[in-house]
Amino acid sequence: MPATEYQRSFGRSLLNLRRDAAVNSVDSTTVVTGELAQMEAELDSFQRQVAEKFIDLNAASSEDLLSLEWVGKLLDSFLCCQEEFRVLVFNHRSLITKPPMDRLITDYFERSVKALDVCNAIRDGVEQIRQWQKLIEIVICAFNNNGGSGGGSSQRPLGEGQFRRARKTLIELAIGMIDEKESSSSSVSSSQHRNRSFGRNKEQLHHRSIGHFRSLSWSVSRTWSASKQLQAIGNNLATPRASDVTATNGLVVPVYTMTSILLFVMWALVAAIPCQDRGLQVHFNVPRNFQWGGSLMSLHDRIIEESKKRERKNSCGLLKEINQIEKSSRMMSELVDSVQFPLSDEKEIEVRERVEELGQLQDALKNGLDPFERKVREVFHRIVRSRTEGLDHTSE
Repeated sequence: MPATEYQRSFGRSLLNLRRDAAVNSVDSTTVVTGELAQMEAELDSFQRQVAEKFIDLNAASSEDLLSLEWVGKLLDSFLCCQEEFRVLVFNHRSLITKPPMDRLITDYFERSVKALDVCNAIRDGVEQIRQWQKLIEIVICAFNNNGGSGGGSSQRPLGEGQFRRARKTLIELAIGMIDEKESSSSSVSSSQHRNRSFGRNKEQLHHRSIGHFRSLSWSVSRTWSASKQLQAIGNNLATPRASDVTATNGLVVPVYTMTSILLFVMWALVAAIPCQDRGLQVHFNVPRNFQWGGSLMSLHDRIIEESKKRERKNSCGLLKEINQIEKSSRMMSELVDSVQFPLSDEKEIEVRERVEELGQLQDALKNGLDPFERKVREVFHRIVRSRTEGLDHTSE
């Protein structure tokens, strides 16, 4: 069957080829109607569950897409799919020891190993965001340490010392995020994005920023590239051939499905979180006649469109909260630089409103980063465990 014809019929009769081959080559009706039917039901159920996960993810609004909550939901979906895939492999482990299934399953596990570095790089990126969160907290404290605990009437008027402290911290935050942009994409020049108000003592602040932000414990080599790692995961990923579907009793289909999900999830993580040599130019094209293909490709296209937005083009990550950090800190910096003393009541009200916005962002980061990092860690360990179990089955 020609490849194009096979792909057109794929979503409509995924396993018909396997069933026809079994009927023609096996005389036992019991095998066809029993074990074969049960396996087909399991494979169809897996495809359906994957489809439901990605339909749900794709239903997210533009406001929620790429938020910490949404990316965490994406990881939950991956973990659910990975567990269903693990059960499939276990239930049909006798098949994965035979050609071509042994080669195909080993190929999947080798790709999954490459995802481990991505998980490590993402956890580094989470730590980077935490550093920015701490600087936001310092700015908030600078304006709230004058005898009050919020916007209450007992607060004393804001003084010049508080503005100096906030300004210094905001400069450090801006330079830290620029440094991260440089490490994320070598093609981006920091001079194109540096706010004019951040020019004071630039060399001294740059040196201090490097010392503060680069003193973290990095899990990947400084020469490691997220873009190249994604390309390695997706290298030569192709839709299953009709002959392989027949030869593997259809088991090649969930392997292709899981590989596609693995690639997409790692790609989305790199898109959202700061990491070395971020790049979204990875060939990714899943036939939309898979039950889950349309939703997955729709998400891919939406993320690409988000990356093209003017305010996102030079960002160190597409995560919604990173965009909020950049926007809120820039607005606060411009406000701080514009004040004159004695401070007018209107300006003080405006400053306190900005501080309140920063407080809400601080709470979102505080509540969201830890659960998100735990999920990244769980993905890492689940990949390791699944690979170990899978390779054990192939060696039986």
